[in-house]
Amino acid sequence: MRGTASTRSRWLLVAVAAGAMGAAGTYQFVWSSLSGAVAGRVPASETALGTVFTLFVVAQTLVQLPAGSIRDRYGPRRLLPVASVLLFGGFAGTALASSLPVVAASYAVGGLGSGIAYTVAVNTPVKWFGADERRGLATGVVTMAYGGVSVVAIPLVRRGLGVSFETTLLALGGVLGAVGLLAAAVLRDPETVEADGGSEPDDDAADPSPDRQGRGGEGDATAVGWRAAVRTWQFWALYGVMLAVNGVGLMVIGQSVGLATGLGLSAATATTAASIVAAADGAGILVIGGLSDRFGDERTLGASLVCSGGALAVAVLLGESGLGPAFVALLGAASFFRSPAFSVVPAIVGRYYGAARSSENYAAVYTAKVPGGVVGGTATAALVAAVGWSRAFYVGAVLLSAAGVVALLLRPVDIDDRRPDAATDDASRA
Repeated sequence: MRGTASTRSRWLLVAVAAGAMGAAGTYQFVWSSLSGAVAGRVPASETALGTVFTLFVVAQTLVQLPAGSIRDRYGPRRLLPVASVLLFGGFAGTALASSLPVVAASYAVGGLGSGIAYTVAVNTPVKWFGADERRGLATGVVTMAYGGVSVVAIPLVRRGLGVSFETTLLALGGVLGAVGLLAAAVLRDPETVEADGGSEPDDDAADPSPDRQGRGGEGDATAVGWRAAVRTWQFWALYGVMLAVNGVGLMVIGQSVGLATGLGLSAATATTAASIVAAADGAGILVIGGLSDRFGDERTLGASLVCSGGALAVAVLLGESGLGPAFVALLGAASFFRSPAFSVVPAIVGRYYGAARSSENYAAVYTAKVPGGVVGGTATAALVAAVGWSRAFYVGAVLLSAAGVVALLLRPVDIDDRRPDAATDDASRA
């Protein structure tokens, strides 16, 4: 058991982290309902509205690396109040905006808050649960909340937008800000016993000072930062996995209706497919993430992604045959088996490079969402135009299966050999 917290206290921290994660995900999942209302207030084409969302994704993704580094050094309480202000400010600015550039800037501000809250929340289980202490399940609970909370929020937002645009967004921003402040008051990282005598840390080694909160468990004394992590082949293998997971995932999430229509299926089938994809995405994170505690992270991730690729390919095949219900079921299965990467990969990163630096290292891996967004958006549109819906999604199925094979080939990193001062230490010992 980590630090001084009881099992019940640790699960309470998981629940609070899940709340912060839900606040982070609201911006991403509410946008599809919000964009039409924005277009009704300020002149905006579909391309311009898509650009607003792209700016959000970039801001939400890139802020996580510096935020993760700060969190690992000082714990979550310095970051979450900032995230709270940004989460409120993003929706408040959008509510009061009179032009599209102001909307874009405001939503990017919300993206910064979302990214900070995300990186704090997703790494809380990594720091409190060991690899043999149901870490996968705990991470799955937190990660599932990223989209799960929005299942409840979206109908409320849609109803509110029909009454008052400004009031709805101001209220939503206020709720998210309050959740962030509550998380700031509750969340903390475990304390660990320092064993290295308080020596001065290297920039890429774990900070040994006893007053730091950002401690995480296994590998604390030898944890390395992202500069050392990127020099390992495992980092780039994980980066490639996450690029495929994000790219094909956004492809399925954003184009499920288009795929169904392109295959000649009914409008009802297309609508059902979109709903099933969203529900299965959250369920897979929780269920498969929990199984990783029993079967191992790499094997679970690899097998899950291979299954996802296979399910996507069969879904397209069944859709081509006009079998709507079977198409919907298999498309849901593809999402179910894809999404666990978001609960398993943070655990792998913490185990490979040390939990004390897990926030910044996972944030570095998570930057794969930026090129993944290009794959899922612009590249997908170009591919569909060039080869058609079926072949484009068959390519996506191959990418997911290939990512699964890469995950199966992963092996743990020898952290000591990757520390920047390892060669100097070896020479001095000789």
